[in-house]
Amino acid sequence: MSDHSEIVYSTSEGMDYPAHERQFKAFIKIGMIATAAVATVVILLAIFLG
Repeated sequence: MSDHSEIVYSTSEGMDYPAHERQFKAFIKIGMIATAAVATVVILLAIFLG
């Protein structure tokens, strides 16, 4: 059987945390823009079709 004594991901090197944080901030920004766009469309539909 394989040896499971050491967890690989906790000992890996080369993790680029600044790049991860930039990617997360970009993801949140895109999510906020998409949410605002959908809310705008819904509001315009309510105004013009309601």
